[in-house]
Amino acid sequence: MSGQALSHINILDLSHHVAGPYCTKLLAELGAEVVKVERPVPGDPARKKGPFPGDMPHQEKSALFLYLNTNKKSITLNLKSETGRRIFHELLQETDALVENFKPSAMPNLRLDYETLSKVKPELVMTSISNFGKDGPYRDYKAAEVVEYALGGLMYTFGSPHREPLKAWGTQAQYLAGTNAAFATLVALHSRDLLGSGQHVDISIQETLLAIIETTALMYAYQGTIRPRADNRDARFGPLVGIYECKDGYISTSILREHQFVSFCEFIGMPELPDDPRFNDWFKVPAHGGDLEKIMTPWFKSQPKEEVFHGAQTRRIPIGPVLGVDELLNNEQFAARKFFIELEHPEAGRVKYPSAAFRMSETPAELRRAPLLGEHNEEIYCGRLGYSKKELVKLKEMGII
Repeated sequence: MSGQALSHINILDLSHHVAGPYCTKLLAELGAEVVKVERPVPGDPARKKGPFPGDMPHQEKSALFLYLNTNKKSITLNLKSETGRRIFHELLQETDALVENFKPSAMPNLRLDYETLSKVKPELVMTSISNFGKDGPYRDYKAAEVVEYALGGLMYTFGSPHREPLKAWGTQAQYLAGTNAAFATLVALHSRDLLGSGQHVDISIQETLLAIIETTALMYAYQGTIRPRADNRDARFGPLVGIYECKDGYISTSILREHQFVSFCEFIGMPELPDDPRFNDWFKVPAHGGDLEKIMTPWFKSQPKEEVFHGAQTRRIPIGPVLGVDELLNNEQFAARKFFIELEHPEAGRVKYPSAAFRMSETPAELRRAPLLGEHNEEIYCGRLGYSKKELVKLKEMGII
């Protein structure tokens, strides 16, 4: 028996781009066998997205695809054909859960919606990820990451209170939706084991974002007040919470307690500050934030960020450097925990990857390279479903696989 937690679970992955693949990546790292179903040509659209080594596009060298599809097997299948759908039904018999992130109308149009598939396999867990969920007036609306941030409420909380709202970098909404989908899929599988029946898991990226904006929605519900945006300063603590420039980069401070403020003043060589009339009442410190910032800013500018970091931490003051990507890859904490590992890929070569973002003492996660397009066709179609190699050649000639 494999030593991984989900080694008994089989997943069919019909997803593409980011949200769905990240969901199945998490499940695969826990030991689930994830069979990624890709279009015969050109496969998952993420294969076309860079960065690429040497800036030379190649369907097997996309950094995005390689990261999101570790531990998976790839088969090709044309679901728009009757033969392709028949083969898909055969694959379904060996499947515990199906993950997809097409637009809500796609699976019904293919006659692969949950209502149809659950008649074929009642115990199936099907997880669907979409911009706004499977119902509601926005169901079929188009959206990109920036639109999700806007309609999910998160964008309103980012940026300067005196400027327009901002969006966080990257596709964080997609990764968050993928995380929620993996969690919900596991809960649905647990429910299936207890009750004997499957269910449809519906993930809305818009709702995923609204669920994480802390007390912003509740403040309005309870008090009728709108929480203002905050940039690099927290309105409650003034300059004690924020980002400062150092000699060689930036540092982040989060001084939230009076005893931390006292320790910080000692650290910067000004132990008398807490007795200053402007700062001797902890609750009035933000009112004199401008004066305090004039003291803090030049001190930080004169210091190397690593020295500030380690010096503050020895005094139990929560301050940390803002690390660039180059610094992350060489960070001593990540190195000590062996967070980055190298994988050999037949096309992309040897590349350093982030490992699983969790540690399990008895059923550890494992990391294996992402598959080539259709790499496991013979293994799955012949080994699992019983097709002959001759039949596989014919299916390929017909454009089915």
